[in-house]
Amino acid sequence: MIWHTFFQPFIEFGFMRRALVVCLALSLSTTMLGVFLLLRRMSLMGDALSHAILPGVAVGYLLSGMSLLAMTLGGFIAGIVVALVAGWVSRRTPLKEDASFAGFYLGSLALGVTLVSLRGSSVDLLHLLFGSILVDRDAALFVSGVASLTLLCIALCYRGLVCEAFDSAWLQVNHRRLPALLHGLFLALLVLNLVAGFQVLGTLMAVGVMMLPAVAARCWARTLPGILLLAAGMGALCAWLGLSLSWAISLPAGPAIVLTASALFFVSLFFGTRSRLLVGWRTLMG
Repeated sequence: MIWHTFFQPFIEFGFMRRALVVCLALSLSTTMLGVFLLLRRMSLMGDALSHAILPGVAVGYLLSGMSLLAMTLGGFIAGIVVALVAGWVSRRTPLKEDASFAGFYLGSLALGVTLVSLRGSSVDLLHLLFGSILVDRDAALFVSGVASLTLLCIALCYRGLVCEAFDSAWLQVNHRRLPALLHGLFLALLVLNLVAGFQVLGTLMAVGVMMLPAVAARCWARTLPGILLLAAGMGALCAWLGLSLSWAISLPAGPAIVLTASALFFVSLFFGTRSRLLVGWRTLMG
């Protein structure tokens, strides 16, 4: 039973192997970004941007069908535009950045669903929202390239990203232009990974792989390198288990992977060495 569920599909079927490669690549890159979002107290920004890319993906779909290039380019442009406009609104009005993001991403989600519904079927809409394990070779290469680029950029800018997350005021005083450059690079990588992830996970589910392993790892590890490594490992484990379950019980890949990550999050929340919520409850009740 264990062999047939968790190993045999990846040995016998090429599309399952491609889906696993894509999800493993995403688990390495997106969880790293999720940890930095967590440190910046911007966890919900990933959710907002995952919705914000949908109109661009929908426009690419309307113009070129299920073209990877068109949907990727459209989603990237839409995500960057929403991020820049939301930041501009927060600087020009009393609204904070999270409030402006909320307004834009809700409108973007509704617009994207409407655009897809104008031409596509319910199957196409479900594919864009929740993903599909039918990933072709071009999509696998694209996602692997995005993950490699993300890891390279994080490695090169690691000190700056850490400094901006913990003490942005000091960085602003000593390096005037560097915080803006780092923030722009971080947002670009964030949008690029969300766009890459929608192929398998869908626009609604991609952020789950980004944030849930990062939050779960925070419940166990004490140091930033430990959190980064543990989050990547948890993301890879959830990708493998989620894809296996999606094959075994005929679930969409995105929801299956995110449900697995959610289960891991709740286990970490109750039993994590830095959380130990269950121990706290027992102490309180005793």
